[in-house]
Amino acid sequence: MLKIKFKKIKKSLKNLPRTLAKESFLTFLGLLFVVLFLGLAVFYYSYIFLTEVSDETIEEEKLLKLDTESQQKVLKEWQKRNENFYTTDFKEYPDPFKVDQRDVLR
Repeated sequence: MLKIKFKKIKKSLKNLPRTLAKESFLTFLGLLFVVLFLGLAVFYYSYIFLTEVSDETIEEEKLLKLDTESQQKVLKEWQKRNENFYTTDFKEYPDPFKVDQRDVLR
């Protein structure tokens, strides 16, 4: 029967950081391969998912239908914001550093 030796496992886990530090180059390579493998797996599964989704036929009922009232509200709001944005170019602000001649003469 297979017995799990917890003391041996605990001892090896305590020595794991030291071993990884001693073999830093191999640790780097191992982690690099793990990250590359995970990246490829994510890319592969996302590619498969996207191809499956694009292969489905889109019915007319599923298409996005835009509400014209909502479009008009958004368009009006954008126009208001554009007006406010461009009117700031023509607004004249007082110069706080301008010296008034009356104050200089006193």
